[in-house]
Amino acid sequence: MSLVFASGSLSLLLILGGIAAGVVLFAGLRMTTLADRIADRTGFGEALIGGVLLGAATSFSGTIVSLSSALDGRASLAFANGIGGIAAQTAFLALADLLHRRANLEHAAAELANVFQCGLLMLMLAVPFAAFTTPDFTVIGVHPASFALVGIYAVGVVATSRLRDAPMWRPVRTEETRDDVPDEEDGPDRPARALVGQFLALMLVMGVAGWVISQVGGQLTERLGVSATLVGALMTAVVTSLPELVTTLAAVRRGALQLAVGGIIGGNTFDILFLTVSDFGYRAGSLYHAIGSPDLFWLATALLMTGVLLLGLLFREKQGPGGIGRESVLLLAMYIGAIAMQAVVG
Repeated sequence: MSLVFASGSLSLLLILGGIAAGVVLFAGLRMTTLADRIADRTGFGEALIGGVLLGAATSFSGTIVSLSSALDGRASLAFANGIGGIAAQTAFLALADLLHRRANLEHAAAELANVFQCGLLMLMLAVPFAAFTTPDFTVIGVHPASFALVGIYAVGVVATSRLRDAPMWRPVRTEETRDDVPDEEDGPDRPARALVGQFLALMLVMGVAGWVISQVGGQLTERLGVSATLVGALMTAVVTSLPELVTTLAAVRRGALQLAVGGIIGGNTFDILFLTVSDFGYRAGSLYHAIGSPDLFWLATALLMTGVLLLGLLFREKQGPGGIGRESVLLLAMYIGAIAMQAVVG
């Protein structure tokens, strides 16, 4: 099957990539509705389901892109795809803020689980930085930082669940605060098995689409002579992040604001595990020592944008200029500025 991509024309590659992107978009849109209903039926809540289930599922195609790239020996493409996706998805949250005109989205979607996961995300983003500065040491061909990321993520998921059950503080309620209230037809007394089955089937479809996108991205890197970081951070990352954009906007329109914010933050947290998967797939040594400064640039961008988002969730500005929070304006400016700098550097 890979021969089709290697021998196909550039036009064919772009067509296949476009079809795969469309599949990712369709599956992601359907998964938002399913995730909202699963949250209601299981009683786990929008923030937790959005942060864990929806976040992981919509990131599945991106996982396949990073793994396939790593197996092909493209360390920068694998790394930049995951980290670039985090920056893009955080900017998507600012776009969702534009859609919710009544109040700043971070104000209306007040939820402790989202604040905690944002802090967890910053912690996990610091781990690759630390790994880059350490000696090139591996265990079974994998850097210890990759195991640490999995452990931190697992502890974070458990802690997020406990926070929801027994929070130690709660956000101040205002007239614009949106509570997570189950829909009448999807109460916790109704089974969620059928919905979960549909959800898993869509994940599988997204995985196939992700593999196609990885092959297209790899071929574009070789044929056009552009850097793997540029392709990973601005092409494959954005394309595989489209489900997050669609699901976030759809969740806002449905009034599931905690699901919208939680889906982005949870998806970002899960996306860091792309590095663990990629490190396992990259057989030439430590993934963290096979990358360059352009890859670290996107890691720094993602960390800075997450810091701004966390501060916005804590400050909870009710209404910024033009109906959008100041942190959203800053997030968009940071992402556009990063794209411009990457385009200049190449």
